[in-house]
Amino acid sequence: MTYKTQTVGRLAALDAVLLTLACLVPAASHLLALPLYMLNPMLALLLAAIVVGRDWRNALLVAVLLPLVSSLLTGMPAAPKMVCMMAELATVAGLFHVFSRRWAVVPAVFTAVVAGKVVYYAFKALVIAPAVLVGTAWWMQLGAVIVWGGVFALVYKKN
Repeated sequence: MTYKTQTVGRLAALDAVLLTLACLVPAASHLLALPLYMLNPMLALLLAAIVVGRDWRNALLVAVLLPLVSSLLTGMPAAPKMVCMMAELATVAGLFHVFSRRWAVVPAVFTAVVAGKVVYYAFKALVIAPAVLVGTAWWMQLGAVIVWGGVFALVYKKN
């Protein structure tokens, strides 16, 4: 088995775990009667793909597949919101790759995540009615960005 084959196999296993977790989040949310989407679990899973996988192309693939597979298998997120989430996560993955080559990890991850949120709301304004633009309180979103970004920065540096 070659190194490339081992890498592809490792990334495929990682992707399978992340996609399974993405499908379990809506089920756990219903089971626990908690709005887990407020914690931005898709972002957390994408950041895990970046930290563990260390392959930006795979991170872009995961960014598209997480909302798509979850939507197809669980119905969450709904199709219009799925498109917005795919754009957001792809922006985070792509921009983190670009920024991390030039900047330290902390500003790279936070800038990529904030840019992803801007793209998400821009797409949401276009795809979904602007009247329902913000569904989660800004402070919850900021908290999730700080927590996931902080955890990511700590773990990414250690690896």
